[in-house]
Amino acid sequence: MFDSPLSARLERCSRILVAGAGGGSDVYAGLPLALSLREAGKEVHLANLSFSHLDALDLDVWLYEDVAEIRPDTLARDWYFPEGCLARWLAGHGQPSTVYAFRKVGVLPLRNAYAKLAEHLDLDAVVLVDGGTDIIMRGDEAGLGTPADDMTSLAAAHALDIPEKVVACLGFGVDAYHGVNHVQVLENLAALERDGAYLGAFSVSRSTKAGALYLDAVAHAQAELPAYPSIVNGSIAAAVRGEFGDVRFTDRTKGSELFINPLMGIYFAVDLDALARRSLYLDRLQDTVLMRQVHSVVEAFRDEVTPRPPKSFPH
Repeated sequence: MFDSPLSARLERCSRILVAGAGGGSDVYAGLPLALSLREAGKEVHLANLSFSHLDALDLDVWLYEDVAEIRPDTLARDWYFPEGCLARWLAGHGQPSTVYAFRKVGVLPLRNAYAKLAEHLDLDAVVLVDGGTDIIMRGDEAGLGTPADDMTSLAAAHALDIPEKVVACLGFGVDAYHGVNHVQVLENLAALERDGAYLGAFSVSRSTKAGALYLDAVAHAQAELPAYPSIVNGSIAAAVRGEFGDVRFTDRTKGSELFINPLMGIYFAVDLDALARRSLYLDRLQDTVLMRQVHSVVEAFRDEVTPRPPKSFPH
């Protein structure tokens, strides 16, 4: 009863990359899963699509073009550098502390960067993690959230030739601020279940070692970046602590009414390739080189499509 399709898939894997799909602090949303897999004896690496100015990094940090190897002592020249913050936290807790940072580029160079890193690490699995659930949007929903970064990462990982590819979302509800209708998230998950691509759901619990360490990592990041803490991970952490409703943890949410609730602390996992195949516009992104091209393609597609009307929870 307690087995899941996700655990069955990852059980047979040895070298796993857990990568933040949407950039910013999405890699933190993968931390509970990564720490749990490490506890189970897996070799787990962490990566993130970076929002930082990586061009200012020293030349010796570049593993390949568009892939930087961030360590605790990596000198950053950008005040916003969650990859470095996470590397320092990992080192402080005796964990393998390298965090790979992908440059924020279009699908073509990011696909090459993923392929190079997969070869370098000899990966047999990639888990692409979204802080939120807008990566589940296929394109015709009432609102897509902030799709460009997620879809670029999804398209890049979809091209990898490795045995297991998974998408895991943590933070159900946080994308409402960006216009996502979460009934349509559930509708899309139901369609993935019909396709045999839904891999189950599981909670992050503060009573577990991985859950407790996640809360500590989020608190550490908030202390290092007090002016710009992650709203997504702050919301998830508040939910994991059992807080509820309009919880305040940063002035960045001033003027907004939050709805912190237990669903935010649940991972939803799906097959990555199946999710990519359901996208209505992912094929249009394949030759993009710059992120601004991705934005343009998404905007052009939205001008063509008639969105499905949003729905309300019936209870």
